[in-house]
Amino acid sequence: MYARVSGETPVGLNGAGVVVEVDIERGLPAFEIVGLPDMAIRESRERVRTALKNSGFPFPQNRITVNLAPANLRKDGSGLDLPIAVGILVSLGVLPQDKVQDKVFIGELSLEGAIREVNGVLPMVLDARRRQTPEVFIPQGNGEEGRLVDGIAIYTPVHLKQLVTHLLRPCLEPLQHKELELTEPENGDIDFSDVHGQKVVKRALEIAAAGGHNILLTGSPGSGKTMLARRLPTILPPMTKEEALEVTKIYSIAGLLNNKSNLINRRPFRSPHHTITLSALIGGGSVPVPGEVTLSHNGVLFLDEFPEFSKAALEVLRQPLEDHFVTINRVHGSYIFPASFLLCCAQNPCPCGYLGDGTKECTCRPFEIERYRRKISGPLSDRIDLQIHVPRVKYEDLRTTETEETSAQIRARVCTARNIQLKRLKRYGVFCNAAMNHRQVERFCKLDAACNTLMENAFCKLGLSARSYDRILKVARTIADLEASDVILPSNIAEAIQLRTQVNQ
Repeated sequence: MYARVSGETPVGLNGAGVVVEVDIERGLPAFEIVGLPDMAIRESRERVRTALKNSGFPFPQNRITVNLAPANLRKDGSGLDLPIAVGILVSLGVLPQDKVQDKVFIGELSLEGAIREVNGVLPMVLDARRRQTPEVFIPQGNGEEGRLVDGIAIYTPVHLKQLVTHLLRPCLEPLQHKELELTEPENGDIDFSDVHGQKVVKRALEIAAAGGHNILLTGSPGSGKTMLARRLPTILPPMTKEEALEVTKIYSIAGLLNNKSNLINRRPFRSPHHTITLSALIGGGSVPVPGEVTLSHNGVLFLDEFPEFSKAALEVLRQPLEDHFVTINRVHGSYIFPASFLLCCAQNPCPCGYLGDGTKECTCRPFEIERYRRKISGPLSDRIDLQIHVPRVKYEDLRTTETEETSAQIRARVCTARNIQLKRLKRYGVFCNAAMNHRQVERFCKLDAACNTLMENAFCKLGLSARSYDRILKVARTIADLEASDVILPSNIAEAIQLRTQVNQ
């Protein structure tokens, strides 16, 4: 007997509908699954067989053929266990075909018949809603995740027997939709009020947060580079609902959602170790999964000990820094992962860390310093808008009783500047100054005669590139926005140039 049940599979960062066709016919006992299943789906034969028996349902001793359509789409994960089991029950006559029409089933089965949670439920439920499916059945462990999607009935049976009982005689209540709560969580012990001194660096981080600009912090060991960088997310503006849902989809696919709070309502901060592989950083694998650049989407990617990362890993950052997405090609298809992040890097000035320190003598030889600096190529360095020297903190700054600005105070100014940028750029699909293209820079970063002269002198004397020219103008535009100025002033240009060339001076 033939049966047809709907399921879902993750494809990249989205879900894709799968039609599970089951046919049971006379012949020697066999259980075949076709339609480009991965290993986890092939192993579902044993899980489904045992789950059905332990749930009190018969398992046919005939030839079972399961087809996952469309046949040319690769299916991944264990979320098709449930629709395969339901399809077998329909084919056996335990469930009528009309009882599973217009329904989507997602879940992994335990040997006992319990329905276990799987990764990627949010994008799969969103795809089911897009296809106007009225009802979706997901594991109870993914309930909070599913509640984020409105306009569709979400059910969370805990066991296969409970699901069958509900399909025959409805007894489960659908989950209530959960509104997206975007209240910014408390920062806890991390706050800019803990940082004494370093006024220039804090100013640079404020500009970086206000305009979405990439930043490099260079200084001796113990000068506070990492401490400052870890406080950068505390001054970023809160995420919009669209941004929060997009980040939550990414973390759902990656299996990194916290069951206690399934909505990612604060900007990500990712800090991979410098031994990270290329695939882990950019994304990849035989079935591509998001890398750190995608996990930091709409947030901050912090690379501590910047020159210690492999050359290949650093160079691969050039494309996402420019395009804000990553394309990964495989034989069975191409995957596009979003990668719009603020890059924050920290490094020592030399291998020993004390070049130009003033308190300790550098022990590095010239060729060692040159080799160390060569690890950061010119094209990559050109994409970093702010390059700041972090000096040692003075003793009097450490012992001062003067109250420092809190992250909330700085964030208020950042949000004001971001709102100005949003009004200016929203119709272009751009939300911060750093994402402007050349045409938008020419339109919104016009210079008067004094600014033009200053920019021309800097361009010629410092040997700046065309990309550097645009990025300095973007930073100057952000500085003007922080000052609520409609026009870019010479002081804004001068500060932008100083903050970009400080490390090389």
